[in-house]
Amino acid sequence: MSENKKYAEVNNIERKSSEEHTVEDTQSKTERKKTENTQNMTEGSPAGLIFRFAIPVMLGNMFQQVYIMTDTAIVGRAIGMDALAALGSVDWYNYMVLSVIQALTQGFGIRIAQEFGAERSEELKKAHAHSIVLSAAAMVLLLLFTQTTLPLMLTLLRVPAEIRPMSSMYMRVLFAGIPAQMLFNYCATALRSLGNSRSPLHAMLAASGLNIVLDLLFVLVFHMGVGGAAFATILSQLVSGIWVLVAMRRISYLAVEKRHYDKVPGLNMSLLRLSTPMVMQNALISAGGMVVTAVINGLGVIFLAGYSATTKWYCVLEMAAIAYSYAVVTYMGQNYGAGKVERIHSGYRASLLIAGVTSVIIGAFMFIFARPLTGMLMSGDPARVEAALKIAVHYMHIAAGCLPLLYLLYVTRATLQGIGDTVMTMISGIAELIVRLFMSLMAIRWMGGDAVLWGEVFAWIGADFVLCGALFKHFRSPELSLDNSGARSSR
Repeated sequence: MSENKKYAEVNNIERKSSEEHTVEDTQSKTERKKTENTQNMTEGSPAGLIFRFAIPVMLGNMFQQVYIMTDTAIVGRAIGMDALAALGSVDWYNYMVLSVIQALTQGFGIRIAQEFGAERSEELKKAHAHSIVLSAAAMVLLLLFTQTTLPLMLTLLRVPAEIRPMSSMYMRVLFAGIPAQMLFNYCATALRSLGNSRSPLHAMLAASGLNIVLDLLFVLVFHMGVGGAAFATILSQLVSGIWVLVAMRRISYLAVEKRHYDKVPGLNMSLLRLSTPMVMQNALISAGGMVVTAVINGLGVIFLAGYSATTKWYCVLEMAAIAYSYAVVTYMGQNYGAGKVERIHSGYRASLLIAGVTSVIIGAFMFIFARPLTGMLMSGDPARVEAALKIAVHYMHIAAGCLPLLYLLYVTRATLQGIGDTVMTMISGIAELIVRLFMSLMAIRWMGGDAVLWGEVFAWIGADFVLCGALFKHFRSPELSLDNSGARSSR
């Protein structure tokens, strides 16, 4: 009896000790996440988590848009409408390069978010280390590609001869800043994957303020033209990249050692399997946009200037959508890694509601104030300005009125990416490409310039059909069905 009593006492001591260690470990993890500004999105209200995460991203996008619009306004008013057209003539090519960088790094971030949700810190660090190497390699390839193929791209885009020198100068300088773009995008993605959307916000605030000051200095004071505007942009990007790098190095989850760079069978391929379809998706979307640009460039400088004025404000239209997509990817990635199926479903419903309300508010504002907003970017001969302004307002009304379709696209695509299905998001990019090609090459014969303007909305609709169908199929699969939510354990 005494032996049994002693045995029971020993068991009680061991159990209490184990419970105390568990509590200490949990408290340590909680304190570390709080100190390092990381956020576990596998617990708590989905709507609250997604909205709170998105707000800093949205603010960052807003301030980024402020400096983009300042840059455009300074160029358009200080140099002239031809300079505005020069920037607009290569918008889609610039977007293609930037979107490839964003897609590549976001694909890596999905794996990091999933490992964070599953609480596998060693696997997270290995994924982080290998992502750094892959990002550096991609940076070098992009830098070489863009600088060597620029003359060919300007020809394919049919950039008008009178503005081609300005377009070439702008892009040469801008593409020289690809290392700064890669630095910011990877570090910001890694931070957001751990639920930290504040540090990228701070970096973008600093970059926005600096860009405005440098724009005024280089363009208005030093008279460096569009090259000066581009130089101001890459210096600002470098500052934001260094900012998020410093923030990233303070987070223990991302503190890697030499051993984390050692070869891990299948890891690089796994990372590329997530990123490559997303890169292809954005490249295809951009390819369609470049075809549209080539068509628009052939419609003359006035149509191009009007189109460009609206596309510069286009970032405001999709500003919140981008923020929600970052939040949704992180939320879905962490919960997928943790095996929490119900939270994936509820998170998608919450995201649709938040995004839908936001799109209606932003769309209404941009619809009502389309004329003054686009008009502030133009100067020159009143007749030419009025003709361009008519095109700009018409395009703004089309885009703003159909904005909920774009927000549906962003939320659904981010959900698929977060659960690791980047192939269907690539197929949605193919759908967008097909629609844009049809509208700009075929429908333009009977619709004129309206085919190009409506082509953007029809491209959203095509992508929505693909993405919603794919997600519905996932939600009915054994892995993510609510009826079998217990069947999936943490990976």
